[in-house]
Amino acid sequence: MRLPIRIKRTKLLLFSIAIIFGLVLCLHTFFFPTSQVQGESMAPTIKDGERVIFNKLAYIIDEPKRGDIVMIDRPIKKYVKRIIGVPGDRVQIKEQKLYINGEIYQQLFIQKNKREETTDYGPIVVPQDSYFVMGDNRMVSKDSRTGLGFIKMDEIVGRSEYIIHPFTSLSRTQ
Repeated sequence: MRLPIRIKRTKLLLFSIAIIFGLVLCLHTFFFPTSQVQGESMAPTIKDGERVIFNKLAYIIDEPKRGDIVMIDRPIKKYVKRIIGVPGDRVQIKEQKLYINGEIYQQLFIQKNKREETTDYGPIVVPQDSYFVMGDNRMVSKDSRTGLGFIKMDEIVGRSEYIIHPFTSLSRTQ
């Protein structure tokens, strides 16, 4: 007995939806996870409660760069921070200015008042297998200066790409 065309189309549609759902789930899980930011440590770049999508593939073909916003996976929780120092860098904060390898590093991603709140730190040298990270809201951030220490490459989940929620904040993270 042959199935009517309508039933065949319905089965095909349901099968197509299942395949698409499976692909989206796979991409989300293995390549582009999301995380909801908790706290104000990355404000105003990323605000409390915003959901960010991360690119796990970014560091398979490339190394993390200074300025990248990354998700860090620690046993207790995940953190979202900005890479400030890469392996071998000498990092120092002196009189509210960030120095990388003895040169003032322009932090265009931070509001002036937040730069002025940054306290002296260092100098320290970032080990060859590690990264130095800070939040953009320096006074409230738990980062490499205040408890996270240096970040190993295998702790970096991926690079932040977009703020995807709330939809009114939809934008590329920089």
